[in-house]
Amino acid sequence: MIPTGVELIVVTPVYEDLEASSRLFRELDAAFGGRLFILAVDDGSVRQPLPGNAFAGLSAHGAVVKLRRNVGHQRAIAIGLGVAADYMTEKQCVVVMDSDGEDLPGTIPPLLAALNDPQVDVAVAQRKSRVETLRFKAFYEVYKRLFAFMTGRAITFGNFMAFSFSAVRRLAAMQELPIHVAAATLASKLRLRVCPLDRGPRYAGQSKMNFVGLALHGFRALMVFAEDVLVRVGLLCVAIAAFSVLGGALAIGLKLAGFATPGWFSVAFGILLLTLLQTGTLALMMLMLTGVVRSGSVTSAAGYKEFIDCVLVSGERVRLNG
Repeated sequence: MIPTGVELIVVTPVYEDLEASSRLFRELDAAFGGRLFILAVDDGSVRQPLPGNAFAGLSAHGAVVKLRRNVGHQRAIAIGLGVAADYMTEKQCVVVMDSDGEDLPGTIPPLLAALNDPQVDVAVAQRKSRVETLRFKAFYEVYKRLFAFMTGRAITFGNFMAFSFSAVRRLAAMQELPIHVAAATLASKLRLRVCPLDRGPRYAGQSKMNFVGLALHGFRALMVFAEDVLVRVGLLCVAIAAFSVLGGALAIGLKLAGFATPGWFSVAFGILLLTLLQTGTLALMMLMLTGVVRSGSVTSAAGYKEFIDCVLVSGERVRLNG
């Protein structure tokens, strides 16, 4: 499906964004021409589905992967990487980017240049400037600090990344990939190179991501490191529980010594007991959440095909390997 002369494979998810994605395809074609293969994952679009001839008139090659339903931005990328892993060769590399124009085609060369270093498996884009609202920037700063506190890791990049052949094969086999692509890249222990790049404005339309969606996206990044979060929350719960037990013992001692005023002991001991019970409940919930995440995360290199309705190359359906 992917010609041997192709040097670069671009994986981009598209959901109800025909105008912006069409412009992206033209700009990518102008920048890379016949050396490029565009793997556009249509994430169950209904109103503006990608046509099978989306790359007509371009010198670049391409395929439209149509999904059976809307699976979400991150899982769509994971499916695209699964397809790429099955068809790419060792001399090819993969770039993941959004289809709305905020990831600029002109900033791809610095990512590819970073991959020329044999000590680099993944080149990630760190934003030097953002065309975002003050509310989004404030939330993003809070999210980065919360992520670092809960996981002990720093995440300063999004989906705009370039991968070597070995990196794509490794990530496609990770069950965490469809949960959060950037966090899964951190968890993969691949060697990263950070490239400061500018972020552009959308080509057309408005972002479909609202505040609730952003919060959920941030929470999914924590889910990838569920065990680390559990340990940190568990240690915090143990510290609070120990404080509660010591405080309760002190309250009982003061009561027996006759230093407690009427009603003080029952209120203080009740608050400490509730704190102890709540920390125990929180630790149990985190343990259950970890089990749910691990048992429910699917889409490995072998399982992504169940989400694909068809793959169109020049308007014609093609069969996937296997």
